[in-house]
Amino acid sequence: MGQKEVFLNKEEEYITLQSLLKIVGEIPTGGMAKVYLSETVVLVNGESENRRGRKLYRGDEIKLPNALFVIK
Repeated sequence: MGQKEVFLNKEEEYITLQSLLKIVGEIPTGGMAKVYLSETVVLVNGESENRRGRKLYRGDEIKLPNALFVIK
């Protein structure tokens, strides 16, 4: 499992977990986030997370079943 980077735009302070899941192709629409997070273990900085609105900042690590993402 390789580490992948997700880059924020200069004007963005954070993105939500729901947005990340859409960007990386784990879910097709934002509405699927709640179901996905209830059925899948997602770790943010090593802690289990199930809030789709969780704010992700530069340096945060998000571990999905088959990938690790770092916010840059």
